[in-house]
Formats: sequence, C-alpha cells, structure tokens
Amino acid sequence: MMHTDNVLVRVENLTKHFPITQGIVVQRQIGAVQAVDNVSFDIREGETLGLVGESGCGKSTTGRTILQLHRPTSGKAYYQDQDLTTLKGEDLRRMRRFMQIIFQDPYASLNPRLTVGDIIGEPLEVHRIEKSKKKRTERVQELLRLVGLNPYFINRYPHEFSGGQRQRIGVARALALQPKFIICDEPISALDVSIQAQVVNLLEKLQDEFGLTYLFIAHDLSMVRYISDRTAVMYLGKIVELAEREELYSHPLHPYTQALLSAVPVPDPVVERDRKRVILTGDVPSPANPPSGCNFHPRCPLAEQVCQEEEPEWREASPDHWVACHLV
Repeated sequence: MMHTDNVLVRVENLTKHFPITQGIVVQRQIGAVQAVDNVSFDIREGETLGLVGESGCGKSTTGRTILQLHRPTSGKAYYQDQDLTTLKGEDLRRMRRFMQIIFQDPYASLNPRLTVGDIIGEPLEVHRIEKSKKKRTERVQELLRLVGLNPYFINRYPHEFSGGQRQRIGVARALALQPKFIICDEPISALDVSIQAQVVNLLEKLQDEFGLTYLFIAHDLSMVRYISDRTAVMYLGKIVELAEREELYSHPLHPYTQALLSAVPVPDPVVERDRKRVILTGDVPSPANPPSGCNFHPRCPLAEQVCQEEEPEWREASPDHWVACHLV
C-alpha cells in the first residue's frame, strides 16, 4: 500500500451527541447519548486507517459524522482543506463525489426494488456524470467487472445475489463517482469468513489501482492488522490509542488495547496455551451516563485514584504513537 505524508482527511475535536427526549406532545431533552466525544485524528493520502473497538463504542457514528450523514454537535471534519461541517445543500452534495461509504449490511443497504444497474448507476445520474443512458450502462458494466461480477447481471435484483456478491455491488456503487476517500463501515462483518478475505483483497486491489484512501471500521483485530497502515482504538466514544499497525500490535500501551489484543486467537497451540489473558470485568458503561475521569477506569485492572478524577491527556508517548492514559 503506497501512501504519502499529505493529510487528506483531518478530524478535530469531533463530537456527536444524540438527544434523549421525554414526552409525546411536547418533547423536552432530558439527556444525551455521547456517541462520539472529542475525537481527533488524520488520515494520510493513500493509507488505510483502521478504527477498532467493541460494538456500540461510536466507530460507525464517527465515520458517518465525517461524511456529514450525521451533523456533529461540535468539532470539525476537513477533506483536504475544506471544512465539511460548514457546507450545506448543493456545496455538500458536490463534495460527496470525493467521499463515499460502503455500508455494513449488504442486505439492507441495497434497494430491493431497483436493479443492480439502477443501484450502481444512481450516483452517476444524481451527479450528472453520464447523461446518456447508453454511457451510463457501459460505466455500470465496467464497474461490475472491476469488482469481479458478471457485467450482464445489470438487470438482476439484489435478492438474486449472495451476501458477498451484494457487498461487491455496494463497493461498485461507492466507486461509481471515482472518489478519493471511502469509509468502509464494517464491510465484512455480515459475511462468511471465506468471503471476508475475498472482499478485503478486492478493497486492497482497488486501493492500489485507484490510489484510494480508506477509513476501515471493524471489530475484528486480525483483519484490521492485515489491511491497515495505522490503527486507532476506540472505547466509549473516545480514541484511546493510535499507532502504526505493527507498533500497536507489538507494543500496546493502553490497558484496553492490551485486553483487546489478548483476546485475539493465535494459531500456534503452544503460544496460545502460555499466553497471558487480560480479562475485563463489568460491562461497558452507558454512553448516556459515562464515568468521570477516564472512561475506562471502572473496568481497568490498573486504575488508580487519578483515573477516576481526571480525564487523561491525548499525547504522543513515542514518535507517531498516541495514547490517552495516566499510567503510560
């Protein structure tokens, strides 16, 4: 994977809270779900940044808020030097050409009433890329070929395809506008293990061919290790650690990262038998009522008094290895 030091996407103090309301006729806000809380990172041109964490920690909301599918409560998201949070209407629609998303569920993300040709061709029509129907059809067939599907499937409907094939259709739709940045929102979690590798290899091939930049969201750490250049670990709406792939996997600093990595199976039975497991106690706290200080302190095996009282600073522990922990 070739990537440069040019930053393509930059996120600064991004926060997304969903209001909790009460009442039927007159609704009043009684709280907020703090889905994403003060998140900052950048993604370099041509690289894959992996974003991992437990279900419900805010990974997908982060991706959707960058694309402005959810409007942020506060903070900024930049594509190159354009602040996306300030764009509306036509200006935002024009920026969508450069940023696309592959959704998690290949069954729910394709309209069952449209043919594959209409699904993949819709972005071309909306953005007026190919005005003639013949040209649009040719482009759709070319996209189907690119993702390893028969171009003559153009008149079939989504229910005629397997899960892996449907996800390939989702990839073709994301590529239709020739974007530079694609958010892969757990694109393989709904697929069989044998199909997962095929889809990931396809994403890597397309990245090399078109110089794409990915934010790859997943909870499978071994898959993220395979595809990403750098990896960010998220817990309860906050990023707790970010480093180069091999650095993170060989020298995890945050106790939560250490616990996640200790749960990844190792194919060598001797190594697996002697490995030290980090077992976390308790449940993930509610994002509607997060703990004081460090979010992780109620479950952290190393927590001290300071962890309950003060939020840890996001700092560079070693070159390009960032962590938010009082004990590092």
